[in-house]
Amino acid sequence: MSILIFFIILSALVIVHELGHFLVAKYFKIRVDEFGLGFPPRAKTLFHWKGTPFTLNWLPFGGFVKIFGENPEDSDLKDSSSLDSSSFQNKNRGIQSAVLVAGVVGNLLFAWLLFSIGFMSGVPAPVGYAEGVRDAHVVITGILHESPAGAVGLRSGDTILSLGRGEDIFTIGEDTIPSEVSDFISNSLNPITFEIKRGANIFSKVVTPKEGIIPDKPAVGFSMDLVGILQYSPLKALVEGAKTTWQFTILITQGIGKFVVEAVGGRADLSQVTGPVGIVGMVGDVRVLGFSYLLSFTALISINLAVINLLPFPALDGGRLLFVAIEAIRRRSVSPRIFNALNTAGFALLLLLMLLVTIQDIRNIL
Repeated sequence: MSILIFFIILSALVIVHELGHFLVAKYFKIRVDEFGLGFPPRAKTLFHWKGTPFTLNWLPFGGFVKIFGENPEDSDLKDSSSLDSSSFQNKNRGIQSAVLVAGVVGNLLFAWLLFSIGFMSGVPAPVGYAEGVRDAHVVITGILHESPAGAVGLRSGDTILSLGRGEDIFTIGEDTIPSEVSDFISNSLNPITFEIKRGANIFSKVVTPKEGIIPDKPAVGFSMDLVGILQYSPLKALVEGAKTTWQFTILITQGIGKFVVEAVGGRADLSQVTGPVGIVGMVGDVRVLGFSYLLSFTALISINLAVINLLPFPALDGGRLLFVAIEAIRRRSVSPRIFNALNTAGFALLLLLMLLVTIQDIRNIL
């Protein structure tokens, strides 16, 4: 089920991205030769819209748009008139840039929509984040690496219902604060039975505190907070969704920027990067927690894809934008041979990075 949901999420994000390219290309009267759902080989043509065939392909995830003239070595472009106004190549640099950026904008708008739907239906939020947080519970917000809590399978998002040490039972109510839970845990080094709620499931885990995790007292290695449900009216949800999208876009841009700088300096830690295999596992964890968590998770991936696509790297939208900027400065097109060579090299490097990250994901699982 997690793999299926992952492919659905990935397909939705890619289709939204490609739809952005498609709509802006059509707006500026650029010919679009195909909008593909999935990847070739083609299974069938579903319908035509504004002269563009929408096709269903046999590899059932993702999608693509084939914009006439985007690749300067397209055979169709070579055989047509160099003055063809429907060609991407014959539009001014501003229009070309708008078409290229449109995919990123599509992903950001999709994230805004998902966050807004989440706020309408009710999303988890810490007490104090905003007015109106209701039904607060003590929730695990983070697990330390190689901690007793992590070893028994406690996860971020788990709600703590009670703690038990022999006959000493601490039931956690609406008035319980995280410091009381911490005091109970640090009272001794004896095993503690945690009653946990994860999504609709309730189960128990036995964890033994140990010293050295935090100074001066035993601990099990997690952080926690009072988390409740925050729900807004539709108009307020749209406003808060926009704010949340902006805030996460800034944070993700800073994080990816830092990683790129470290990678250039040879200091990047690939263990901190998650690939498709790791994301499948995360989808499974988030799905159990509930629909609102899955919406927020999908929105965050959408923002990540938007920011990554703007990197000035060949084979990405940002790399294509860099070519457009160079052509605008030089006032002539980049050689098709150079364009394709750099794109091919960039694509190969991206595949290599994906392979390395996937290997790291598998190691983490094993």
